[in-house]
Amino acid sequence: MPGYGMGYYRFFDPTMILVLIGVVLSMAASAKVQSTFAKYSRVRSMTGMTGAEAAKRLLNSQGIYDVQVRKVAGNLTDHYDPRNKTLNLSESVYDSPSVAAIGVAAHECGHAIQDNTEYAPLKIRGAIVPVVNIGTQLSWPMILLGVLFGGLGSPLVQIGILLFTLCVIFQLVTLPVEFNASSRAVRLLDETGILSGEEVGYTKNVLGAAALTYVAAAAGSILQLLRLLILFGGRRDDR
Repeated sequence: MPGYGMGYYRFFDPTMILVLIGVVLSMAASAKVQSTFAKYSRVRSMTGMTGAEAAKRLLNSQGIYDVQVRKVAGNLTDHYDPRNKTLNLSESVYDSPSVAAIGVAAHECGHAIQDNTEYAPLKIRGAIVPVVNIGTQLSWPMILLGVLFGGLGSPLVQIGILLFTLCVIFQLVTLPVEFNASSRAVRLLDETGILSGEEVGYTKNVLGAAALTYVAAAAGSILQLLRLLILFGGRRDDR
């Protein structure tokens, strides 16, 4: 039955495999960071310092006194906001004396230090955020509208792909920012004596697992872009 085979191929998009690979990578990275954080959340630091206390000490050790350490809702919702100079720690980090909590808090301090020293990749990432936000919102609508009203070779499709490319660039720029923040965190925790011995190694494990989420996000975006280029890149409407 030739017709059946052709119909099946028409509705089966083999490029979806790229999307599925990205999803699997993201899920695996998320599971890894959750399990690693949970494991080392049960290990109390020898100093007994909480994540918030460690963050304040690290910031002060670098001469940073204008960053406010705050508690925010959620689990692993920790982030540094350069706009209002706030270091926001989740409930599972702010009050916890575990090596996992201290490691996460130190990582966010790493971002504050980057901001204070005008670390170039952080400045680049911050500068492209407005454009990336626009690209995130408009890339897929433009691609869909282009296909519906102009065909595969529509300029709207090409613009949509370009906007999505900006999102991929953002993910790639994020990698050195995150790796550098973790590197600073581990070094400072050791230098200040907040963690010592095996505790430093435990923190490396936590931050290493967290780094995988950014790698997976970048890989997923690259695979999605590759799929778009395969489907639409350089194609013309044959109608």
